[in-house]
Amino acid sequence: MSQKYEIRDISLAPSGHQKIEWVKNNMPLLAGLEAEFRESRPFEGVKISLSVHLEAKTAYLCLVLAAGGAQMSVTGSNVLSTQDDVAAALADSGLSVFAYHGATAEEYDRHIEMCLEHKPNIIIDDGGDLVGMLHTKRPDLAEDVWGGCEETTTGVIRLKAMEREGILKFPMVAVNDADCKHLFDNRYGTGQSVWDSIMRNTNLIVASKTVVVVGYGWCSRGIAMRASSLGARVIVTEINPVKAIEARMDGFDVMTMSQAAPKGDIFVSATGCCKTITVEHMLSMKDRAILTNAGHFDCEVDMAGLEAASVEKKEMRKNITGYKLKNGRWINVIGEGRLVNIAAADGHPAEIMDMSFAVQALSAMYIKENYRKLRKAVIDVSGEIDDLVARRKLAAWGIEIDSLTEEQRDYLSSWNV
Repeated sequence: MSQKYEIRDISLAPSGHQKIEWVKNNMPLLAGLEAEFRESRPFEGVKISLSVHLEAKTAYLCLVLAAGGAQMSVTGSNVLSTQDDVAAALADSGLSVFAYHGATAEEYDRHIEMCLEHKPNIIIDDGGDLVGMLHTKRPDLAEDVWGGCEETTTGVIRLKAMEREGILKFPMVAVNDADCKHLFDNRYGTGQSVWDSIMRNTNLIVASKTVVVVGYGWCSRGIAMRASSLGARVIVTEINPVKAIEARMDGFDVMTMSQAAPKGDIFVSATGCCKTITVEHMLSMKDRAILTNAGHFDCEVDMAGLEAASVEKKEMRKNITGYKLKNGRWINVIGEGRLVNIAAADGHPAEIMDMSFAVQALSAMYIKENYRKLRKAVIDVSGEIDDLVARRKLAAWGIEIDSLTEEQRDYLSSWNV
């Protein structure tokens, strides 16, 4: 590798170290793993490339893996989610870091490629950009890859498409699908952090407003739940009839996007699909409606179409861009239509990411120990890892739970009761 890092300014490191120290004090699972890894050095000599939203919680995961002996090469997974002081702190700690806030698309791709140039053994991805580049532009760098882990729904969708086409070159653990990830990170983490971003950026009340949530997967459930608890009327749009029934039975209105568009004050899309909110929908929205995206890529809200259809564009507040449509109404977009909770805020709470990143670290160990016998496919997180993370989380809270007696085990395993 020709250079150790490409970041904004190494002098920002003290602020980044402070942020990392704060989250460390609120991430007991990772702190426990760090202590264990320093002793056992399970990643001694292992090269890991990581592309995850580069803020303090991610930085601490990188330091935990490095404490276990890993040679870390790090980049971000969104051009607006990298925090420059955190990137500087990692570089100051001796890791290879290639990321800065506000990178162009070309710079972002260059950073992804630079992150891969140390020929990793293990990939930790968020959205599939590392794996995508290894399979397209730089297949030569995939030769030493044993396997990897994918953090988010969008990335798992991409990986499963690659597996179906028979082109996936190595096993990838679907960390997103672990119970200790999606049931908590996706629901409670997304639910809280999306509204944190919307409220801090708009400084507007949520109570009394009509919120339209696009989709009703785990992320959307958290978003809808928190909107309702803040006093909003919630409308859910869905394409899946079973999920639509769930949304209705959870107490929310359910309708098509065309029906919901004129009613909403705030829109949040969290589907992993494209163009869930189109210009046609926008033209029927209220003046100064607020649009946000909580999915990984900036295509859920049709930003390209909005740019083309607008007759005027201006900054309304920091992180909020206003677009005037031909009908004279303004549409306000937070975070350029990118992942609202991380592009325009600090992402999920530390305690939530503690669970997700504990699953990541342990899944990376699983790849290291088992890659020779794993298929080149998307594989589930082992039940043992899910169970271990859950039990450690309860222990951190000081909570004890019951165990089955031998009689109960026999009863549950018998058909002749």
